[in-house]
Amino acid sequence: MRVLPDNFNTRLKSALVGRADASLVFLGNFEVEGQWAVGELGLRGIALETGRAVVNRMDEFALLLATETDHVVLKQEPDEGYLGYLADLGLELPRIITPGRQDPHRVVTEDALADPATITRLAQLASEGCWLSPHGVSTLEEQLAQRSGLRLAAPDAAICKAVNSKIYSRRLADEIGLRQALGWACDTPAELDEAIAGARGLLAVDRKVVVKDAFGVSGKGIAVIETEDRLGRLHRMIARRAAEQRRVGLVVEEWVPKAADLNYQFTVGRDGAVRFDFVKQALTDGGVHKGHRFPVSLTAAQLDELGQAAQRIGERLAGDGYFGVVGVDAMVDPEGGLFPLVEINARNNMSTYQALVQTTFAGAGKVALARHYVLRLRTELAFDDLRRLLHGLMIDRNTGHGLLVNNFATVNAAGAVRGAGTERSFDGRLYGMVVARSSDELTALDDEITARLAAV
Repeated sequence: MRVLPDNFNTRLKSALVGRADASLVFLGNFEVEGQWAVGELGLRGIALETGRAVVNRMDEFALLLATETDHVVLKQEPDEGYLGYLADLGLELPRIITPGRQDPHRVVTEDALADPATITRLAQLASEGCWLSPHGVSTLEEQLAQRSGLRLAAPDAAICKAVNSKIYSRRLADEIGLRQALGWACDTPAELDEAIAGARGLLAVDRKVVVKDAFGVSGKGIAVIETEDRLGRLHRMIARRAAEQRRVGLVVEEWVPKAADLNYQFTVGRDGAVRFDFVKQALTDGGVHKGHRFPVSLTAAQLDELGQAAQRIGERLAGDGYFGVVGVDAMVDPEGGLFPLVEINARNNMSTYQALVQTTFAGAGKVALARHYVLRLRTELAFDDLRRLLHGLMIDRNTGHGLLVNNFATVNAAGAVRGAGTERSFDGRLYGMVVARSSDELTALDDEITARLAAV
């Protein structure tokens, strides 16, 4: 009998399907919020084509959540040099399934649904007892499960959508007594009218207001309001659009000062058990997630407060039928107090995909920064060329510090939508985790990586 390690992969399987030795088919359908937002009235804009192509290739993150007993559906085969690099680090690699044709504008689920051979392969895995484990569940992932016969290692799409709404987060915090910014959850035009009146009162005493789309993600669907004129224009625009639907999906809140953004993760089992996984400092710019730094400097009292909040939130989620990974955004105010629930992301989070490598490479005595770097490219970049460019800065099994690349597909993804023969440059994203022995060393490594990548 195989002795299974105690790591995040086995703990996740135990929570999702009740068996640590289960075989999962991972699916990195990032920004599933776009599917949840269909038919909802909010503030979300339309993503640029190149931006969507990059987001869709974030599917490659799933490689590092899986182990050799699992499978991962990817839009394309990973760069061979990148796979060799991961193997050199001693990481277990899953078996990879790729559709015969991928469209850069489609999420990986849509590519799989459009390919009969992929459906056939997944049906075979279903007959072998495998489970489908998406980043998050929308009706697309339900369709893939139904057509392939794979059982979902997750709640259904209706539950996942419901608990991921910012309206749900705000009302849950009210009900269980967690501190949050003054604000209003708006399902109807009447509730929005009440919220706008309250927001005008805040603006009158020089307080800023933020309006959030119920299913906004990555800085989309958020508006910071500082004047009554802008608030009025926004209100009129939404009211016109809501005239027929008679419903909205928005949260209006006071913009509160903060000393730090936090993200903590816990896992809810099918049996309702709640396990706190970790907390990290979230790095944001204008509401857009940029990365994480860890370990985070919190007092024992702050950590205990977050642990208690996770337990109470997890129990409520379980009562509403949810199980699986939960990421919660939180804040530290300038006096050290906590806002322990800003919003719930009841799906995989960026930190989820760092969990296995974090244990191996960023354990005790290490500090780490998970982030992405922007590269300005005219032609596609091979991983082996990147490795040569960053020679001496990449993590290896001997040094234990440096850059660990955890997604390379996003580097070249935008190049696929430029059109044949074009000379136009494109932006690539290199995702990685920088590990060091001290904060000063971490800063020096990050600066040197940034400088070398700027010279591409």
